[in-house]
Amino acid sequence: MATAKRTILLVEDEESITTPLAEALEREGFATEIARTAADALELGRRVRPDLVLLDLMLPDGSGFDVCRELRAASPVPIIILSARGEEADRVVGLELGADDYVVKPFSAREVIARIRAVLRRTNAPSGAATGPIEVGEIRLDGARRSVTVAGEPLELSRKEFDLLALLMREAGSVVGRERLIDEVWDVNWFGSTKTLDVHVSGLRKKLRDDPAEPRYLHTVRGVGFRFAGADEVA
Repeated sequence: MATAKRTILLVEDEESITTPLAEALEREGFATEIARTAADALELGRRVRPDLVLLDLMLPDGSGFDVCRELRAASPVPIIILSARGEEADRVVGLELGADDYVVKPFSAREVIARIRAVLRRTNAPSGAATGPIEVGEIRLDGARRSVTVAGEPLELSRKEFDLLALLMREAGSVVGRERLIDEVWDVNWFGSTKTLDVHVSGLRKKLRDDPAEPRYLHTVRGVGFRFAGADEVA
């Protein structure tokens, strides 16, 4: 039985980019849908339900950041931002909005396809599913359901925030090094800044209402990594 092709939604208005990139994606076995505006991107995102979105930031009718925010609010579809804007501030904003990766133009089709495959591998891997639910204090994480509750109330997390929390909670009481967190939550070949890790830790703290000055759950071990409190510490 033939395997259904994975669909990539390419949101980009420059034909000099869409044509060769779409052809390369087709050669690699992906089906491609192209949106040239923010409005088309949101409509196709709802109708096609792509397996991954390649998203340019500079669109003729709006900002790719707004598209990223709306797509992420509607579904957990993986998003890779494509942009000529390589400043750290832009990368941080994109990642805070829930993007899974950020590629700076100019890029090669080969690099983009490698990033797509890496993101799809990570997002399709069951994070912590085999270990069963984990509870530390008021926080309960269910890897199989990919759900988190705090004092019984559901907590909305991005995919990366969930994977980061799952790894830290599985190792509750122990320090997890920055390199391991980057390797396991992102990728051993992660191209981006390690600032990404700090952004996601900060986001987790805000959602857990954990004071960074006096954390109950998520502790920074300077120069090493992070430690999630053990059950005995928050009993």
